[in-house]
Amino acid sequence: MNNHITRIQQNIEPLRQQIIQHKVYSVINDIEDLKVFMKYHVYAVWDFMSLLKSLQNSLTCTSVPWFPTGDGETRNLINEIVAGEESDVDSEGNFKSHFELYLDAMAQCGADTTEIGRFIEALRGTGDFEKAFDAAGTPEKAREFVRFTFGTIGTRKDYLQAAIFTFGREDLIPGMFMSIIEDIHRNFPDSISIFKYYLERHIEVDGDHHSHLALRMTANLCEKNEAFWQEAEQATITSLEKRIALWDGVYEEIAVENITK
Repeated sequence: MNNHITRIQQNIEPLRQQIIQHKVYSVINDIEDLKVFMKYHVYAVWDFMSLLKSLQNSLTCTSVPWFPTGDGETRNLINEIVAGEESDVDSEGNFKSHFELYLDAMAQCGADTTEIGRFIEALRGTGDFEKAFDAAGTPEKAREFVRFTFGTIGTRKDYLQAAIFTFGREDLIPGMFMSIIEDIHRNFPDSISIFKYYLERHIEVDGDHHSHLALRMTANLCEKNEAFWQEAEQATITSLEKRIALWDGVYEEIAVENITK
């Protein structure tokens, strides 16, 4: 294992544990609670895809005329991850991105998809994130999360993007959450079967195979540049702090709704 990767993994472990053991999981007791969780989480699913495509644009040639771009192994790594994330299969064998699969899961359980739909439509039309947030009524914690992701993309530093992709997005679904989903699924199998499939697919593909590919990609991009590794570690720490803040937002909204139930 690369010494720099080991150092980052050790230094971010306390933050990872805060995410894995976050109190938000303790308040998700039924489908209504899950709908609130998904309303926030869908923004992370969407901007994950944007981060992924930004890396592909940077590390490969995605324009015409085509020219050889970057390192061959790194191209292979990012292209393999993109194929799995952008054109995976749903439970019926249809090809879909993980974002589209997540929207299907939201629709099945009755979660509101109009907000994220308005956000995407407004962003597509204006290119202005703040206008899109306002048009959709995006929760503030979700706004902060997306702003950080696109701020990192805006640096045009592929090694930073790779770092938050690798260390800030993978392997963050705790067993506790899966147990909660199993319990809800037993009671409402026709309402969250797609979401359960999404999580299982995420663990199977992203948390195992893709995480190994992403580690190699980050190592290739940072190489032996100590300054790159230090920047990568700080960006990763901030990305995990933003995830904790996102979960705080979910927890606060569910807690308030539970008081009024």
